[in-house]
Amino acid sequence: MVRSCGLTDDAGMATTRRADMFTADGKPSDDDPRENGPTLGDERTTLVETLRFARLTLEMKCEGLDAEAMARRSVPPSTMSLLGLVRHLAEVERATFRVLMAGQDVPKLYCSDTDRDGDFDGAVADPRVVAEAWDAWRAEVDFANRFVAEAPSLDITAEDPLNQHGSGGGATSLREMLVGMVWEYGRHMGHVDLLRERIDGRIGQ
Repeated sequence: MVRSCGLTDDAGMATTRRADMFTADGKPSDDDPRENGPTLGDERTTLVETLRFARLTLEMKCEGLDAEAMARRSVPPSTMSLLGLVRHLAEVERATFRVLMAGQDVPKLYCSDTDRDGDFDGAVADPRVVAEAWDAWRAEVDFANRFVAEAPSLDITAEDPLNQHGSGGGATSLREMLVGMVWEYGRHMGHVDLLRERIDGRIGQ
């Protein structure tokens, strides 16, 4: 977990210029649901726990924000917002676990052939849109967690003929998809950090 770094003033006293989102001193907290998870687990446990950590970080970084703040975009020309990222990650979870790995024939949540950026374009400052995005994301996360828990092995495969998931256009394993999802969240949590800091200066752990 990344901790806040302290600064030192001219008198040598420890100071900080940044608000901490969760704990005042940047140390582990019993209030942080990412702490005290399983350690020294097997491969599946390690991947699942890492992904749980990343998903919880998304939720924690969005805590306490109203619809306007959730939909506030970064700097032009980017259309990225916290709400857009929630919608985007719901779409990625759905495509990875429900469509690719489970083989379900379900439509995309927000994107289409005519609006490939519907996840971000439709992220408007409406409390109903925010609530729907969280509901969709949590539903896809719940499905993914059940699927992974029930899978007989991380070696099970699915065909990715259009190479939409980095398989090179062939078979891909559940193991690869879990690693890919960790990478997806890791990349976007950097965006989330900057978006939240721009809103109210908070960075947290």
